[in-house]
Amino acid sequence: MVTVWSGSSQRQISPQEQHIYDHLLYWIERETPVQMIDRFQALFIEGTDYPDAAVCTALEQVTASPLAGIEFHYVLNRCCHILINRWQAARTEFAIPQLVKLFEAEPATVVRSRSLRRLRELVKQFRETEQYLTLRRLAQVVEAADMGDMKRPLGTLIRRYPYLYEHCLISEDCTQEQQHTVKGIQTQMQRQFEIDLSQYITYQVRRSQISSRLVLPSSPRSIYPVSNPTLLHEQELAHAVKHYVGKVQGTHSYRDLACNFLAQTGDEPLFRHFKDDLYDYITASIDREYGQRAFYNQLYSHLQTSLSDSNDQRLNDFLLVRTCSQLLNFLVVESPQSPQHFVYLDLITNLGATLTTGLLLKIVLLCRKVKPYLERRLSILFNHYETHSREAVQWLVLALEHANIALSTHFGAIDLSFIH
Repeated sequence: MVTVWSGSSQRQISPQEQHIYDHLLYWIERETPVQMIDRFQALFIEGTDYPDAAVCTALEQVTASPLAGIEFHYVLNRCCHILINRWQAARTEFAIPQLVKLFEAEPATVVRSRSLRRLRELVKQFRETEQYLTLRRLAQVVEAADMGDMKRPLGTLIRRYPYLYEHCLISEDCTQEQQHTVKGIQTQMQRQFEIDLSQYITYQVRRSQISSRLVLPSSPRSIYPVSNPTLLHEQELAHAVKHYVGKVQGTHSYRDLACNFLAQTGDEPLFRHFKDDLYDYITASIDREYGQRAFYNQLYSHLQTSLSDSNDQRLNDFLLVRTCSQLLNFLVVESPQSPQHFVYLDLITNLGATLTTGLLLKIVLLCRKVKPYLERRLSILFNHYETHSREAVQWLVLALEHANIALSTHFGAIDLSFIH
């Protein structure tokens, strides 16, 4: 037996299971993606007429195990990722959606044995697992969807939001290799979005300068059109970028406000005093008429009860992180088990996606350690609504687009210092 770590747990790998992995590892280096998909279909989906008898015997023994009902989805998931990891490294990700679609079709062959019936039962059960759900999301990242079709499910937009990948594409029990694959795709997609956004903004600034006769074009073809990389309208995107990187309170940007707040807070103030200052810092971005209706009281009550046992302690890094993370719970959503998000929806409905995202940005700039926590909150909402049509949750689509812009402009490699 070999012990392997999957997420936070470990399980034993039998010789038969290892034989299946070694078999796939051997052929993935020698066959094209199309050939490997045919091989995978013959072995796991159809379960008949597979040319390697030893592997068939190993698979029968694995599915006949008393633990198969609990562990076979780990086996099948790892088999999928053996192919996916290789394709991702070889830049042949186009095959990933084809692999995932194998599980959606009914087998063409008739069941003739108890072992084949057991295999198909286990494969059917796999389609109900978190592992398969993350595989489907990964396929949607690779497969470009029709962005203009408002009837398509929200889940088909996962490709657009790399900041959600770590939380939506990595299941709890995934291996380090799977995590590495997802993070590689995430880095690639994030970099591409930043390049596209930077080029688009540069194009718009250049076009504006020429139309204002601030710059004369060297030739009629000196400016080439660049596509808008977001789902926002041109004016919405321009306003959002200026808001997130420009001046929002007097001569101060969001980054300035966060730095000034931390500087004015001083050295380790009492936690109760810090929470009072934090209340002022947050409410400065809220429309007074809206805030006075209910939000001010809700926020004040939340901060007063947050870690109240520590009120007389000096502020430290632990209290800062915990306070900001609990604040994101309050403002966005608490957990998958308790996905209520009335405050967040109310903020977006009344203040709009730009100001609401700016509010969240203020918190993340104050404590950068909670950036992954904000991304996790947004992934909870994405997962909660992923089967709804885009048309039905357009408010969330706008929020996700704005978060993508705000996080990319402040935490990515994009340089928008030329924006005034």
